[in-house]
Amino acid sequence: MASKEILYKGHTYALSYELVNPSASKSVLVLHGWGSNKEIMKQAFGKTLPGYRHIYLDMPGFGNSSNDTVLHTEDYAAIVKAFLETLDVTPDIIMGHSFGGKVATLLNPPCLVLLSSSGILVPKPFGVRAKIALTKLLRAVGIAKIGRLFASKDVEGMSHEMYETFKNVVNEDFEHNFSNVTGKALLFWGKADTATPLWTAEKINRLIDNSTLYPLDGDHFFFLNHAPFIAQTILDQCKETD
Repeated sequence: MASKEILYKGHTYALSYELVNPSASKSVLVLHGWGSNKEIMKQAFGKTLPGYRHIYLDMPGFGNSSNDTVLHTEDYAAIVKAFLETLDVTPDIIMGHSFGGKVATLLNPPCLVLLSSSGILVPKPFGVRAKIALTKLLRAVGIAKIGRLFASKDVEGMSHEMYETFKNVVNEDFEHNFSNVTGKALLFWGKADTATPLWTAEKINRLIDNSTLYPLDGDHFFFLNHAPFIAQTILDQCKETD
């Protein structure tokens, strides 16, 4: 495990990362989802893609990487880009799970691999909408701390900065960003995913010109059981972009 300090907009971010196959000439950057970290991604893919240098990164505020500012997805992409520049690496492939998929999309690599990416707005159930309305009401009358009790489980244990960051990124509509992808895109999705349902993958597949969708058994973390297939498909489909 290693660390790099990245200066961005006057703030310093200590980013924790790990390399696998460091001497390989081609590179794949692997980005985790919200509330996750590089370890789960390495657990899935660390023994695959032997011809590539793997870069597993804890994005700011997750795992062992620091963050004391309020960020947007565009900021995450800019920080990750600056991190790659310090390594003097331009990845041939960028793979992103969930929130990491949005960051990967903004980086627009030659081969984009999305694992149940977020970015398509999913209608909220009535109960969730009711909690949001109640939280806004409590804030309006000055009871913000009580309002946070109704917040998503995704922000449990998060700092104020990460909680505000979550609010910035959770409802982003990325349709325009998906439409702007210029490289090849491979979409792998859990058929039983409820966080980013399969219909959102079908929509992204329509938005990205050069994309292929692979629905697979499983939920939002389906890739833990399908890493060999995903890796082999990447080898087969992304070699022409190297």
